[in-house]
Amino acid sequence: MQLSETLAGASLDDLIALLRGKRFVALTGAGCSTESGIPDYRGPETRRRARNPIQGREFSRSAEIRQRYWARAVIGWERFSRAQPNAAHRALARLEHGGLLEGLITQNVDGLHQAAGSRRVIELHGTLAEVACLECGALEPRAALQARLLAQNPGWLRLAADIAPDGDADLPAEHVAGFRAPPCLRCEGPLKPRVVFFGENVARPIVDAAFALVDAAEALLVVGSSLAVFSGYRFVLRAAQRGIPIAMVNLGAARGEELGVVKVDARAGDVLPRLADALAR
Repeated sequence: MQLSETLAGASLDDLIALLRGKRFVALTGAGCSTESGIPDYRGPETRRRARNPIQGREFSRSAEIRQRYWARAVIGWERFSRAQPNAAHRALARLEHGGLLEGLITQNVDGLHQAAGSRRVIELHGTLAEVACLECGALEPRAALQARLLAQNPGWLRLAADIAPDGDADLPAEHVAGFRAPPCLRCEGPLKPRVVFFGENVARPIVDAAFALVDAAEALLVVGSSLAVFSGYRFVLRAAQRGIPIAMVNLGAARGEELGVVKVDARAGDVLPRLADALAR
């Protein structure tokens, strides 16, 4: 399908006109990474199957929930970690390198913006590339933990599972009971991915840094987010309160659309390269 056939409401020309000559900041969500093969929680495809994400408090309190998470994450990580930046990531990096994009605030935990070359990235929800001990706080690369997980659970990758959002995978409950999750190398405490789970709060210094980025901008570009979670929506509200123009590129409805000056209903990978080309002229 051609881009012109997918747009609803505002056009690409409207988006270009809004952002041309302005220093802008991008707020990105899972829809920016779906074209890299990483599912999202609320996109058109994943809405078709109900899924209850793990809550942070439950993860910290329950050894059983941690066992279930790591049993599934071993499979999910093998595919998640091989994901590559797509056209949307590369276009945002190009906009930053060209001095047009001041920085990125991302709700994603996949590191694909950095892999594409973006330099000023605020990760609201952390990164799956590291794990932290819940008792002593020691950090370990996720890739190193993956090797330990596979050593203690030989043959685990032969289990069939569908990749799910945030490096997780759907795995039948009967497979989980015998799974062994390695403890922290320093104190043998339980491990948690260095991400903000549902029900947890983003650290105040990170929120403040993101607010400062928005406050200094002349426009806000929201890419691939339904803004259903307040964690990201707060920055749209902040821009609206400050009178900063808001543009949205998202496939499907987004919370706060009425606050946006321009909303392009299309895939980020279709729109952003053309936006970068136009603004570079």
